[in-house]
Amino acid sequence: MTEATRVLAYEDFKEILLDRRSVRKYSDEPVSVEDIKELIDCARYAPSDTNSQTWEFIAVTNRNKIKEIEAITWEELHKRASEAEQRGLSKEARLLTKSFGPYATAFSDAPVLIVCLATPYQSKFRERIFDPVHLVPDHVWDEEGIKSSCLASQNLMLAAHARGLATCPMTGPVLLAQDRLRTYLDIRPECQINMVIALGHPLERPARLPRKPVDDILRIVD
Repeated sequence: MTEATRVLAYEDFKEILLDRRSVRKYSDEPVSVEDIKELIDCARYAPSDTNSQTWEFIAVTNRNKIKEIEAITWEELHKRASEAEQRGLSKEARLLTKSFGPYATAFSDAPVLIVCLATPYQSKFRERIFDPVHLVPDHVWDEEGIKSSCLASQNLMLAAHARGLATCPMTGPVLLAQDRLRTYLDIRPECQINMVIALGHPLERPARLPRKPVDDILRIVD
């Protein structure tokens, strides 16, 4: 690859990176199974700890089931709001339903809902070295699975944008209704629900939100 080709490839990639948006309004146009599989193909090439590939994905394409997941999320949100009101937190309860609720259920009109799972971290290093020497507490390995799953999810979202689709990652349904979501989708108990990602053809083009300056988030140690 020549230097000019490398520069062009980088510029193309950065354009995809900077142009990606979290989209909450989608058209009725369906997303093909071919598109879904292509995005998961990109996701699976993310790096993972010792190539453990601690990720799985559930693609919900049935609109009625997506609406049911929305209803489950709202039910649990109203339950939390009611509990907050009983503790004298009426203002916070109103904010929970009016402000957080729409963000937590912004997947409702998407033709596809991707549920991102983190599977347990297992490798020859953990089996032969890490566990015998009690390197870290067991819960740390759950975090390792989530880290790799997040990397795969980012691959998926960038690939979707490059393919002309749009996404929006959300943790609201997980925070509010993880147990019911697990039951509804028959998710194995050893899998953690990492996030959900709305997927579809965009009906909006949100503005680019400001980011912290590089110098505010970078410390170089020479």
